[in-house]
Amino acid sequence: MSEKSIRVGIDVGGTFTDAVAIDGGTMEIVAQSKVPTTHDAPQGVAKGVIDSLRSVLEEGNIDPESVVFIAHGTTQATNALLEGDVVKVGVVGMGKGLEAWRARSESTIEEIQLSESQTLETASVFLNTSRGFDEEEARDAIRELADAGAEAIVASEAYSVDDPRNERRVMELAHEMDLPACGSHQISKRYGLKARTRTAVVNASILPRMTRTADMTESSVKEAGITAPLMIMRGDGGAMTIDQMRSRPIQTLLSGPAAGVAGALMYERVSDGIFLEVGGTSTDISAVRNGKVEIDYAAVGGHRLYLTSLDVRTAGLAGGSMIRLRDGEIAEVGPRSAHIADLPYAVYADPDEIVDPELLIIRPQRDDPEEYVVIQTADGTKYALTLSGAANIAGVVDADDYAAGHVEAARRAFAPLADRLGQDLDDMAAEILNVAIQKVIPLVRELADKYEMEELDLVLVGGGGGAAAVVPYLAQELGHDHEIASSAEIIATVGVALAMVRDVVERTIPDPTEKDVIRVRREAEEAVIDMGAEPETVDVSVQIDKQRSLVRATATGALEMRMREFGETEIPPEERLEIAADSLGLDAQEVSKAAGTDHLDVYVGTREIKRFFGLFTERKQVVRVVDIEGIIRLRLDDVEIATTKCGSLSGELEEVVSKATEYTDAGRMVPDVFLLYGARIADLSGLSASKQIVAIAEEELRGIPDDRKVVIVADRRSG
Repeated sequence: MSEKSIRVGIDVGGTFTDAVAIDGGTMEIVAQSKVPTTHDAPQGVAKGVIDSLRSVLEEGNIDPESVVFIAHGTTQATNALLEGDVVKVGVVGMGKGLEAWRARSESTIEEIQLSESQTLETASVFLNTSRGFDEEEARDAIRELADAGAEAIVASEAYSVDDPRNERRVMELAHEMDLPACGSHQISKRYGLKARTRTAVVNASILPRMTRTADMTESSVKEAGITAPLMIMRGDGGAMTIDQMRSRPIQTLLSGPAAGVAGALMYERVSDGIFLEVGGTSTDISAVRNGKVEIDYAAVGGHRLYLTSLDVRTAGLAGGSMIRLRDGEIAEVGPRSAHIADLPYAVYADPDEIVDPELLIIRPQRDDPEEYVVIQTADGTKYALTLSGAANIAGVVDADDYAAGHVEAARRAFAPLADRLGQDLDDMAAEILNVAIQKVIPLVRELADKYEMEELDLVLVGGGGGAAAVVPYLAQELGHDHEIASSAEIIATVGVALAMVRDVVERTIPDPTEKDVIRVRREAEEAVIDMGAEPETVDVSVQIDKQRSLVRATATGALEMRMREFGETEIPPEERLEIAADSLGLDAQEVSKAAGTDHLDVYVGTREIKRFFGLFTERKQVVRVVDIEGIIRLRLDDVEIATTKCGSLSGELEEVVSKATEYTDAGRMVPDVFLLYGARIADLSGLSASKQIVAIAEEELRGIPDDRKVVIVADRRSG
């Protein structure tokens, strides 16, 4: 297989470590493996990563030299913070002049509450650098912190985002003393010393553990004969180099849920919807709009950090969730699962094993209320009654779903519970499902409302082994369409294998000029290219937050060029039109193609919107951008569209932006602009002024031939 380009993804879960190998040309899964996660091994979870890697290479008969991309996602950082497996952190704060007193206060971080029972301890020393940096004073400060029990050091100076030299020197001195260290400038380029220092403290608290794992994993990958650089999954769905992880392990927070979304985006090509990754114990819920996962600032101990990650909601409900009774009724499904109780699922047992089942009430864990139901069969074996079992009885699980089990085994196992409740077995299964989804419905609605997701187009996409136990019934009750991802049970591992290199640059810039925006954009672009991304694959989106005086550039890119994007298969134009019409809720004859490129079609229709209690009707041109595979790439309302050439872009763009600009009580609202050329969509929607839009558009198309067709789509924004 040495002539093939193989992408390997490894996902480290709490129970199992999964690996998958994907043919980079055809996107075919050529091998997969599952091994127990090695928490207790001397090498930690690194051993499981290597075991799974060796297993998948052997199963697929894969030549290590054919591996062009290898990455792993991990819950290690998340679990370390949840479980309090962190080290005490010492902070060397610095400042000078009249700002020194303020810098002392803002670089002094009190202990951080990680959970009800776990805290992150800190110690602080402050250096006044008004007369310059005193190296011996810095050494003494680090020794003082080490004597106080600090096992990792943070260097944090006011305005270090502009000049990080003193922070870097403190880090060097700490390393000379064999102490891991990071600087606040490495974590964020934003001003705001308190939040930047706090984020760096959380980062430093997991440095020793994460660095050990990184070192062992990287050396083992090299020993396996793989020359591709080892990448690590980030919490925002991208990947970063292992060297970056060594300095910024905090970026891996929530990389587990992010991997699942990455799989849905890259493998399933989801463009809009709510993604639910359903495991055995919990369900992670996130939002996807216009082919991008929604992200937000992460929080630890109730404090927001200077860290963007997947905006995820987690429900204590999944395929393995057990059933709780209270006062003779079904009170709740979960949060305890069969995995926590260390019991097999009844629905996956051989029906012949479910003999004379007797209903028992148990405590899955010592401190749990004694309200969970299980059965015990004639031979003394206990089985968990789970949500998966109820879903199989209710008929919402298809035979080819990963969650499909033995319906007869489930019916026999659940019969004693139905008898106890005095209910029909099928009615009881439906009630269990209904009780279960009440945990999920508010979270789905919260995300849909937050991101203004159009009710008509909202699709629920299920991933994870337990997806079919939750998503079909949930979609039915909410009145939405749904789909279960192919290879749902390994969608997170697939997401790791297909992850794009990603980095985010944020800078505090009041009233940014076009040059400022371009500078931040180029900084993000150069960051992912430095990580190995091919320049031709790099996409950069820019957002400007006027209230926070913040410019954020997000860059993504691929480590290798692909002539065809994930086995691209073209479908006929009439099918693409039908897809657009269905999405718009219109008949096909009410929709037409308004513009397009070789890979993207722009379909338009008209909707009538009632205003002022139905007294007035407003007609809006609505758009769906569909690629040649039939995937909806953009859903937009109230648009202006123009087709031009790259050489004439600036003038045409100014005219389109002017037409689509709205004037409201909130002021002048420029539209969200997208440029379509070839197979690419340049997202300029985060910009706040027409001059910025034109400047970034020119930067985006720099080097593109003047005669290249470009489609401008401007989506009006209301106040």
